[in-house]
Amino acid sequence: MAKKATLCFAAACALLFTTGSEAAEQSGIASVYSYKTGRTASGSRSHPSELTAAHRSLPFGTHVRVTNRRNGRSVVVRINDRGPFVRGRVIDVTPAAAHELGFSGLAPVALSVVK
Repeated sequence: MAKKATLCFAAACALLFTTGSEAAEQSGIASVYSYKTGRTASGSRSHPSELTAAHRSLPFGTHVRVTNRRNGRSVVVRINDRGPFVRGRVIDVTPAAAHELGFSGLAPVALSVVK
């Protein structure tokens, strides 16, 4: 039984690593979310004034440079939630991050994982 658990654990790690690698460079649409304080998928509290974001597959705690492709402004955010759940969007950022990026609502962005 322990051998099966080890294999499942290894497979989950491989999947997570592969998913993270594929998302190391990504572009698409960002949206603003989390105008209220609450709990995130990682269990931490969300605050609209923090530089955090939601991504579908990157591990919690990953730092990502988000660059607004319209104006060239960028900010580093920490992934602490899951989403976005709308087709075509690659990341949801807090209002503070959107402010730093110079947009409200939606914006075309490029993502890169900060090592």
